[in-house]
Amino acid sequence: MARGLLIALAVVVVLILAVGGWAVSVNNQLVVLDQGVSEKWAQVQNVYQRRSDLVPNLVETVKGFAAQERTVLEEVTRARASATAIQLTPEALADPKALERFQAAQNQLSGALSRLLVTIERYPDLKSNANFLALQSQLEGTENRIAVERRRFNEAVRDYNTRLRLFPGSLVAGLAGYPPKAFFEAAPDAAAAPKVKF
Repeated sequence: MARGLLIALAVVVVLILAVGGWAVSVNNQLVVLDQGVSEKWAQVQNVYQRRSDLVPNLVETVKGFAAQERTVLEEVTRARASATAIQLTPEALADPKALERFQAAQNQLSGALSRLLVTIERYPDLKSNANFLALQSQLEGTENRIAVERRRFNEAVRDYNTRLRLFPGSLVAGLAGYPPKAFFEAAPDAAAAPKVKF
């Protein structure tokens, strides 16, 4: 009888260790995926910062040639200030509304820059200016980087959210308090071409 009790106790201990090991393994996977999302988000913010740093140089270059286009330049400056005022921490990525506000500010800056670049078409001297051409090239490169980093961020969020929802890992995620992360989505009017009014 004592031997049977010892065997039963050993089986229970082994089961507890196996379940505990599994839970730790799943938790570790979730930590790695969560850190991946945070890293990708930091890179998205990095390229937005790069764009934000380029905007004052672009505006100053254009000001010298297109002083009468003050409203467009002011709009770009306001949009940049709005975009840099909203900071979204990796912890806030679980809040879709916070991400939506951040996206709206960035979309406002993208629209203002598009209108500025279209306005610049009216200034042939500016289009041939080497400084402007270099800034424009850097800005275009930055916009491409933003698109790439958004895609990478969404891939990391997809992997993380998928792991959260897969059974039986969803049990550990629920117990450990891992919230789903929000995807970076295009603005509702992103498919429409920007409208420029003179």
